[in-house]
Amino acid sequence: MDYIRLSGIRSYGYTGYLSEEQVLGQWFEVDITLGLDLSLAGQSDNIEDTLDYRRVIATIQDLVKTSKFALVEKLATTIAEAILEFPQVNQVQLQLTKPNAPIPDFGGKITIEMIRKKK
Repeated sequence: MDYIRLSGIRSYGYTGYLSEEQVLGQWFEVDITLGLDLSLAGQSDNIEDTLDYRRVIATIQDLVKTSKFALVEKLATTIAEAILEFPQVNQVQLQLTKPNAPIPDFGGKITIEMIRKKK
């Protein structure tokens, strides 16, 4: 299997357990690795033979912007399932990060990482 990695996809969204997170929103970051077969594109040098990752980025940004879930786990799952709908993609590994989680005395990041495969 071959892989395309897209990192640093940032978008402002409204997912969070606290009510103010769903009203005020916050930044999210997504890094994603797509498992697919790139052999045809590697031979043909034709963009139609590969995955248009601009569409993947747009899909992720749209889901982060428009979703309102209590849990980042649900947002990450929703993103993974949407990306697996692309016919070329067989596997998704993603990291969804909340860089500024509203937790007192915590200045770190919260990251959900998951791997999903096409059924």
